[in-house]
Amino acid sequence: MSRRKKTNTNRQVENQAPPKLSWYKVDLHLHTPASHDYEQPGITYLEWLRKAAEKELDIIAITDHNTVAGVAEIRREIEWLSRLEAQGRLHPEEKERLEEWRRLANKVLVLPGFEFTATFGFHILGIFPPETSIRQLEHILLTLNVPAEKLDLGSTETGASTDVLTAYEVIRKAGGLVIAAHANSTHGVAMRNFPFGGQTKIAYTQNEHLLALEVTDLDNRSRGATSRFFNGSKPEYARRMHCLQGSDAHRLTTDPKNPKRLGVGERVTELLLPEPSFEAIQDLLGSKHYDRIRSYRPKDKVIDYLAVARSEGANMVQSFHESANKQGGRQAAVLADICAFANTDGGVVYIGASLRKGPIKGLANPAQVQKEITEALSERLTPPMEVKYEIVQSENVKALRVSVSEGEDKPYCLDGSKFYVRNDAETDLAVRDEIVALVLESHGAEVGKAGKSSSPTAADGGRKQRSAQPLPQIAKNGTVPPPVSDDPFYLPQMGVELVASDLRGGTHYYVVRDMRNGRSVSNVTRKGARKLWNYAIAQAEDQPVDPNKIVWKGNVGLVRSDKRAGKVRYDLALRENGNIRVFYGVTEDGMEGPWAQFVEAEEAAGA
Repeated sequence: MSRRKKTNTNRQVENQAPPKLSWYKVDLHLHTPASHDYEQPGITYLEWLRKAAEKELDIIAITDHNTVAGVAEIRREIEWLSRLEAQGRLHPEEKERLEEWRRLANKVLVLPGFEFTATFGFHILGIFPPETSIRQLEHILLTLNVPAEKLDLGSTETGASTDVLTAYEVIRKAGGLVIAAHANSTHGVAMRNFPFGGQTKIAYTQNEHLLALEVTDLDNRSRGATSRFFNGSKPEYARRMHCLQGSDAHRLTTDPKNPKRLGVGERVTELLLPEPSFEAIQDLLGSKHYDRIRSYRPKDKVIDYLAVARSEGANMVQSFHESANKQGGRQAAVLADICAFANTDGGVVYIGASLRKGPIKGLANPAQVQKEITEALSERLTPPMEVKYEIVQSENVKALRVSVSEGEDKPYCLDGSKFYVRNDAETDLAVRDEIVALVLESHGAEVGKAGKSSSPTAADGGRKQRSAQPLPQIAKNGTVPPPVSDDPFYLPQMGVELVASDLRGGTHYYVVRDMRNGRSVSNVTRKGARKLWNYAIAQAEDQPVDPNKIVWKGNVGLVRSDKRAGKVRYDLALRENGNIRVFYGVTEDGMEGPWAQFVEAEEAAGA
């Protein structure tokens, strides 16, 4: 079987031009007749590879259940035919078969691997470089406690095997890619109605050795989509995860009687790579280039990704600008978004497409806009950082997509003094406490997290607030009390909480806690507050919460809901240790666990 191994152009020699990137079709979850539950056992391995080539796949992985017998069978046949060829003993039919093996193997990169069944039945994909020997692969399975007598069975059942976290580590240290198989579905580590505690789910999906989640809903843009859940916006799931999809094919073609039983290449991922190689995939999954992974659709089912983005609207990780002209400050607004994304969680800026209804205006010369943005960033952004550009087409016009990774050298600023951060769908100048928090993070210091028993002024270096008085709904000492649960969704994941207030010279100064990242900002006044902060302060001052009017569901409650800035926002309450905590302006993205019932009630009422 051809290795089709190339020089890894992703590791560039200094001063060389960066490699040209191309989209490659990838299916990293395919079974062969070596899996005990394969549905077409009469299929040959050559027919299997032929189907992958027919689907125009560039890279595939053999991932049979707890075995590499399929990989071994393919290699044995090719080696046997090659030996006969060297000895001049090939029959015409054998010669034809060997030539087809070589032709297909040069067309499709085949990576060896397996689908391991960990303790409690969770499935994990381990995928390895093409040159990995059968002996090495079987040694890894034995290390994972797959019994020697079951190495060739291809069964999903292995008895007492290895726990999930240990399996991640063993596979990764052996040089493999660790991907959680069908993570949001049966036997997946992020499946719904997870039977373990929240901390276990966090560990299973945020582990350093886990490179990606394979999901079955990569195209889904709803609030419940797995990729949206793991986009890094939730404090307890702060590590953004790469999400991809695979066919999990146990047959050549989709079962006409059961469309869920997919065939080879029926659920494919596209990866933007410098070359079709194991190393290129490994580099991508180890990077923060989340925009280089997307679902694939046939040419007759092309997805307009810009239209999809516009339907989602502006949010924490994407913004839209009709142009980037210097006139009217439009270029400055684009640069501010780029700076804000670098200081926050990264994101994407679309230029040439506004969110106004109607057709997209597009750009007459996107390459020129790219040049101007690059030059402006070079002159105005400190410290320097690279962004990625892609020209996208929608409705027969072109727009520019600027991808910004979360910066590694925070804080970033424009013109030497303007520090921007991203808050929900808005870019704002950072206030003092936020700048302090960015500096502390860049030096590896801990800042307070929402729901933890940290001081509300942790971002302020721990200094005590002068004359700070607790709000009525907050514990009497003016600090957020320790949570009574380790559930990661015990608190809302979005919105703000007013932690304390202080009256000075006739003006109220507040400590505002951002529920998304847990940072607290001091000395916030109603007059100078941002929109959401201003709303929270106005509600607290003008419409104090009446506990008797809260719609309680156990210890969580709905104060009010209203559509503001194009989104339904909720004011929520929590009974805790004899106190009531109030969270203002929470969107549905931040309402998981017990909070989700208020979204469901709203949707049911509007149906």
